[in-house]
Amino acid sequence: MTSRYASLTREQLAALVPELLLIGQLIDRSGMAWCISNFGRAEMLQIAIEEWMGASPIYTKRMQKALRYEGDDVITIFKGLQLDIGAPPQFMDFRYTVHDRWHGEFHLDHCGALLDVEPMGEEYVRGMCHDIEDPTFDATAVATNRKAQIRPIHRPPRTPADRHPHCAWTVVIDESHQEVDDHPVLDVVRRTRAARTELDPIDPDDEGGCDYSGELMSDLDFAAFSRSALVRIADEVCLQMHLLNLSFVIAVGKRAGTNTELATEICTKQLTGVAGIAAERIHRALKLPGGIEGAVRMLQLHPMFNPQTYVSAEFGPDTVHVHKSPAHEDGAWVSLVGPREKRPLQAAVAAIDPHFDVEITGTDTDWTARIVENDTAAKELSEVSVVRVSGGSTFVFEPRKSLPLTVV
Repeated sequence: MTSRYASLTREQLAALVPELLLIGQLIDRSGMAWCISNFGRAEMLQIAIEEWMGASPIYTKRMQKALRYEGDDVITIFKGLQLDIGAPPQFMDFRYTVHDRWHGEFHLDHCGALLDVEPMGEEYVRGMCHDIEDPTFDATAVATNRKAQIRPIHRPPRTPADRHPHCAWTVVIDESHQEVDDHPVLDVVRRTRAARTELDPIDPDDEGGCDYSGELMSDLDFAAFSRSALVRIADEVCLQMHLLNLSFVIAVGKRAGTNTELATEICTKQLTGVAGIAAERIHRALKLPGGIEGAVRMLQLHPMFNPQTYVSAEFGPDTVHVHKSPAHEDGAWVSLVGPREKRPLQAAVAAIDPHFDVEITGTDTDWTARIVENDTAAKELSEVSVVRVSGGSTFVFEPRKSLPLTVV
């Protein structure tokens, strides 16, 4: 198998996949703070809209194909949401109702994103739950059916303030609906190496479920999937993150204009913040060893360096050696790291032990990072502290029963 995740057991993979989905959700918690401070709230909203509309139709279709649940109905849409970094399980607790193939509803029993944003005030809540959701929900559905419309029954700002569920939506597919158009940025992202990355097929003979072609489940039991399927899902979720980030890079670059240094700085801050929290969560979820050995093992599994077919890297006892790869061609996360910029790697290794640091030698596209231990513990980087404000940084997954959802 050409996947770094193939080194994990089935049980470890079942614990890792929801973590990766949640890490993908935290990309915006990391990036949007810097967009607000540089471009203002209104432009931040537009960046978010363009970012998701440029990525989600691509990665949604990829996951459908990988797990063999391609279709044109609401069940297909709901399955896609369960495997989407925009809707990580439990943190964004989607509950689904299917009336028939063309009519359904969902509500959120818990919306971690809302709880993150509510303290910032009604203006920010309205921006996320109205301005961003209206175009991006439909864009997500486009991968399944261009005549699908996702419309609110109720949504925040919450009235009363403790209203529950947090929001509720209808999903209707009807021939009379106008087809949803692609956002222009989608064509650009489709041409990236990330969008065209081919991953190993799932082994149909491996023990456990090899696809999601059967019934829609209330909660996905990742432990029911085969090891081969979980490896593919983990790699696909990392590609979701890369695609979302590449779309983010385009949107930020548009606002920064000729100030390419500003664009690079914002994108590096976004990576630094999410890299630190991702490292912490992966290390904890998989109960990896401490010390430099545990830090290297964490880096092997970090989305910054995965999937293996997209990001070329080798790992030694205390080093990571990066070669030029498709990720560099795209200008993906790994291209932001090198001898001139070590903050993202610093954040990742310091999450394991604040005494850890990195020394990087080489060129921008071919470099070696060595993990070193300092006598003094480093203060947490401000970019990581920004993401730590999100409830997603400390969120704990709970065991759930996975029950088939029948038509109501």
